[in-house]
Amino acid sequence: MLRDEPAWKTFVEELHAFLPRPSAKAGPFAELTAREEEVLHYLARGLDNHQIAAQLDISEKTVRNHVSGIFAKLGVETRARAVAAARDAGYGS
Repeated sequence: MLRDEPAWKTFVEELHAFLPRPSAKAGPFAELTAREEEVLHYLARGLDNHQIAAQLDISEKTVRNHVSGIFAKLGVETRARAVAAARDAGYGS
C-alpha cells in the first residue's frame, strides 16, 4: 500500500489504534487530556496546525487552544521544545 492510495489514511489510523500507546504518562504528560495527547502525537510528527486540524476534523483555533494547553502543561514556550519533549517521551512514532 502506498501513501497516495485512498485507503492509506484508514490503514494508518487502524495501525495506531492497534499499537500500544507510549508509556509516557509520568510527570507533566500525565496531565494531558486524551485530545491533547492526540495533538501532541501529530506535533511530534511535524504537522502544522492546519494539518492537525484536518487529521482530527477540528478547527485550527481548537488546535491552537490544545497546543497552548500542551505548552503550559509541559512547561515549554516553543513548538520545538514541545516536539523534543514529546519525541523523548515516545510520542510521534
